[in-house]
Amino acid sequence: MPVILGRLAIALLLGVAVTGGLVWRGVLDIPNRLNPFAPLKIADEVNWLTRRKLARLERDGGQCLAVLAESQVSHRPLPDRPSDGGCGLSNAVEVSRSSVMLSRDFTATCPLTVAFALFERHVLLPAAREHLGQEVARVMHLGTYACRNINHRARGRRSEHATANAIDVSGFILADGQQVSVKEDWRGDDPRRSAFLRALRDGACRFFDVVLSPDYNEAHDDHFHFDMGPYRACR
Repeated sequence: MPVILGRLAIALLLGVAVTGGLVWRGVLDIPNRLNPFAPLKIADEVNWLTRRKLARLERDGGQCLAVLAESQVSHRPLPDRPSDGGCGLSNAVEVSRSSVMLSRDFTATCPLTVAFALFERHVLLPAAREHLGQEVARVMHLGTYACRNINHRARGRRSEHATANAIDVSGFILADGQQVSVKEDWRGDDPRRSAFLRALRDGACRFFDVVLSPDYNEAHDDHFHFDMGPYRACR
C-alpha cells in the first residue's frame, strides 16, 4: 500500500507540473482568474489566487503599475524618494480618485493602492448595497503618508504610514448624502450601519496584511487602519 500511495503521489505531482507548464506556455487556455501565472485584474472574481497575485505585486513594481493602468483608479506614478530616517517612498503613486470619490488625494505604495481598489470593488460597494440599500459616493480618509512612529510615539518602530504603505479610513458618504462614521456608528444605535462597518472590517482582511478597527484599541476608535506591511493582523 505505501508503494502504491507513493506512486500515486508522484503521478499527481508530475500531472500538476505538466499542467502548470502548459498553462505557463499558453498551450492550455484557462480563465485569467484561475491562471496562477496571469496578472491580477481588479475586476476578476476573488478566489484563492487573489492574495497570491497581490503579494506578487509587492515584488514587481512594473506589474503593479500595469494592474493600476487597467483599473478605474485615477493616479500618477511618483519618483522614488530615498529613505530619510525610514520615511522614503518606493513604487508610490498619487491617487485622485478610485471607483468612488475620495475626501482628498492621497499618496500610497502601488500594492496598497491595488489592495484598496480590490477592497472597494469586492467589499465596500457590495456591503453598502446589502446593508444600506444604496451606493457609496465618497470615502473619507485621514491620510496615508506621515513620517512617524507607530501611535506617534517618540521612540520605537516606524509606522507603515512612514512609507505611505497604510491608509486610515474614517467614514463614507452615501449616495443620498448620509454619512456613515466609524467613530459614531461602530457601536451606534443603527444595527444596519454597525453591520455594514463590521462587514468592511472582515472583508478588508482578504486583501490587506493588517486591518485594525475600534475593536483593536482606543487609538483606532475613529477609523480603520489598513496596511500592506510585513505582519498579519485582523482586529
